Amino acid sequence: MNAVEIEEAVSSLAMAPFDAEAFPFQFLEAFGNKPTTVKRLQSGSSNKSDIGGVLQTNNIHIKPCLHGSVSETLSQLKQSPATSKARAKFILATDGSWLEAEDLRSGETIACDYPDFADHFGFFLPLAGISTVKQVRESAFDIKATGRLNKLYIELLRSNPEWGGADRRHEMNHFLARLIFCFFAEDTSIFDGEDLFTSTIEQMSDRDSSNTHKVIGEIFRAMNTKSADPAERGFRPRADRFPYVNGGLFSGSTDVPVFTKIARSYLLHIGSLDWKKINPDIFGSMIQAVADDDERGALGMHYTSVPNILKVLNPLFLDELREKLQEAGDNSRKLLNLRNRMSKIRVFDPACGSGNFLVIAYKEMRAIEAVINERRGEAELRSVIPLTNFRGIELRDFPAEIARLALIIAEYQCDVLYRGQQDALRDFLPLESMNWITCGNALHTDWLSVCPPTGEAVQLQGDDLFSAPLDQAEIDFENQGGETYICGNPPYVGSTWQSKDQKGELEALLAHRTSSWRSLDYVACWLIKAVDFGERTPTSIAFVSTKSVCQGQQVPILWPLIFGKGFRISFAHTSFKWANLASHNAGVTVVIVGLSQNVGSTKKIYSPDAQQETICNEVPSINAYLVAGPTIIVEPESRPKCGQAIMVWGNKPTDGGNLLLDASDLEAMQLSSLQKQKFIRRFFGSAEYIRGNYRYCIWIDEDSVEEAQSIKCIKARIDGVRQMRLASQAASTRQYAEWPYKFRQIQGVAKTHSIIIPAVSSERRPYLPVGILARDAIIYAKAFAIYDAPLWNMALIASRLHWVWVGTVCVRMRTDFSYSNTLGWNTFPIPALTEKNKRDLTRCAEDILLAREAHFPSTIADLYDPEKMPSALRAAHDRNDEVLERIYIGRRFRNDTERLEKLFDLYKGMFEDEQKKRVSKKEKS
Repeated sequence: MNAVEIEEAVSSLAMAPFDAEAFPFQFLEAFGNKPTTVKRLQSGSSNKSDIGGVLQTNNIHIKPCLHGSVSETLSQLKQSPATSKARAKFILATDGSWLEAEDLRSGETIACDYPDFADHFGFFLPLAGISTVKQVRESAFDIKATGRLNKLYIELLRSNPEWGGADRRHEMNHFLARLIFCFFAEDTSIFDGEDLFTSTIEQMSDRDSSNTHKVIGEIFRAMNTKSADPAERGFRPRADRFPYVNGGLFSGSTDVPVFTKIARSYLLHIGSLDWKKINPDIFGSMIQAVADDDERGALGMHYTSVPNILKVLNPLFLDELREKLQEAGDNSRKLLNLRNRMSKIRVFDPACGSGNFLVIAYKEMRAIEAVINERRGEAELRSVIPLTNFRGIELRDFPAEIARLALIIAEYQCDVLYRGQQDALRDFLPLESMNWITCGNALHTDWLSVCPPTGEAVQLQGDDLFSAPLDQAEIDFENQGGETYICGNPPYVGSTWQSKDQKGELEALLAHRTSSWRSLDYVACWLIKAVDFGERTPTSIAFVSTKSVCQGQQVPILWPLIFGKGFRISFAHTSFKWANLASHNAGVTVVIVGLSQNVGSTKKIYSPDAQQETICNEVPSINAYLVAGPTIIVEPESRPKCGQAIMVWGNKPTDGGNLLLDASDLEAMQLSSLQKQKFIRRFFGSAEYIRGNYRYCIWIDEDSVEEAQSIKCIKARIDGVRQMRLASQAASTRQYAEWPYKFRQIQGVAKTHSIIIPAVSSERRPYLPVGILARDAIIYAKAFAIYDAPLWNMALIASRLHWVWVGTVCVRMRTDFSYSNTLGWNTFPIPALTEKNKRDLTRCAEDILLAREAHFPSTIADLYDPEKMPSALRAAHDRNDEVLERIYIGRRFRNDTERLEKLFDLYKGMFEDEQKKRVSKKEKS
């Protein structure tokens, strides 16, 4: 169940007659528990309660009680040994009149009249596996309104299918935006009369709904008619009470879809909600899915938390404004200068969605302005911060409309808060006919036309606020100049998952800049367009992005293009979860990168500490890997740079599966022991090594081909390889049909032993799962191999130092490490090792292997599970780190940050030495 479905189910339960016996089970069903789960609890087979309630393990302990004993019962639930033993997250007690509950992890509580507990449904969302945030727990309104609007939207499309087509979908979305404005306006006194919109429809439209659309249409026309003379307006007395709104919101067509009785009922129900509670920070993104068929399954889950947005906006410019406010104190002149400066600041989100970033930026700036006005004795002064300075581009028309509406609502709420209801109402209507949100493709739009260079005027084909075309901006007012801050959360889309159109956009923007553009994430387009924008007018930039643009092969492709424009990283947030409400997606892992052409002497890196609290470190510079250190980029190297052994990809069969065997295949071949010994070898890729899976391959030496082909079952497989290769579309593969008895690509075979390094490994493991294989093992192309090398090479790979280097400079597959020999191993900075150093490291590697052997037959996956790792193995790795890190700096590193800073410093030295050698060689020649 999604959040909207849960809210509806909880609201229905709260409105129904209270049944003490059934309530616990109805409550659990409302939060998505399956009927079979509830039946087991009802039968008592899974009910662990020891005080006559209902206790679901790992979830909640509920007990209905006698009238007036709710608090006492809640105390019993909390003290119950069964509550603790079953690790219950919540306890709840109710007598049908009053309800109390507690989150046992945080200690938060709720207490309310029973019918009102639906307003607190967000408090219980973890019961449904949905990660929740404080803002949602405190207000259920936005989800409730989203659900009701969605029901209305679906019902209207059902009875008016033509409004769902391409020709009229924009009209339908515009209609919904008009309704939202009306609901808000009638509950906030913008309309003169309590519930004016809802009550007018209820009284003027017939109960069979036959004329509902006509009544609404007349109300819309009234709000688009400027004359103050009732006779000139010519509307029926009830409709004539609606003020002139304009601003494009009610201009143009006033057609309204035809209403069914159900749709009319839904509309009146929506109007009965308290729209004063609307939160434009949240609401816009909540209802984004209403008008999108593909996203409706995640209804109410499109939520970006305000704290996360402030991680972008605070270091980008808000913190500096607050510092200036503190410096100004009560100095009237300084306060005035700061206010004048703020009046010209433009915030531009070129992937604005429903306007979250713009709304938060506006509200935070209004809060600062309010302090200025209060200190200057001008508390009731009208704001000098215009909405037109908060600009965005959004691909879809419905979120674009909601972004405009959210900003209008935010402006009114700020006016009420800081100036009072009377002044807010006086200045609110009519809305200004200015457009500052463009509906179009940000990668096809000239950003300078949306947010032009400082001091330049813009005179495009301007129309009005709510009528932006799909392909270009409509800004018909003169730009006021000032600072420009570009921010947002653009679409990520890794290179593998990009559509044909997205690939085309990457090519158009980047192909003339780099031949490797195909490897970049889609978000790279926004970064490049932003720095291009910065060449024309001073700007600072901060985008949310997946970390992949700051890792691996993308760094040497993308970041020289950014640094080449004169931008440097001014601040960065290292990896964290970008939380939303989706149970199926508790939050993608992201970074935030701030860019500026005028960075100060100190830059800021924000990262989580051991308790997941964000800490800020001021550093001299931040590199493209979001590490404190010189602005240097790690390029792939074909050979190791510091004396370590050569690492290669494993062997690639290209055999159609004919040369590879599982245990049952091998048994079915019925080979003799001698034949197995001669022609069968253990076969290891990443999965086989880590999970201990048994796989085999047929391996035939050149001098044994004739003998192998004399064995019927082996010959059949060789013939299968030949046929597969001959049928291949690749010419090189067809050529290898001449040698069907051997792998297509043989990178190496050990004489004594192999060191295997999985190509992909979970970042949950505290160390990379490197290991040693016997001489007859064959390593597959989904792993890397070092053949017959000294064991101290394994000690390097098994170290925490190498773990952090690979995790930083190699690419990630989601959050897993994707190892690279050219980026991770060949570039790994290693100080000059003495023979003693190598002996010490060899001993460390042997100790790690012995510690693993002591737990045979546990797999690498078992041994390196961070919650189950044997203490002896952990101690062996710790000794290895101790020995290696003392080689680097004479002591242990304090943390991974210090490790990376040292590694990048060493790499910089390696890079500079290489450059000197090249120059010297060139001079000699």
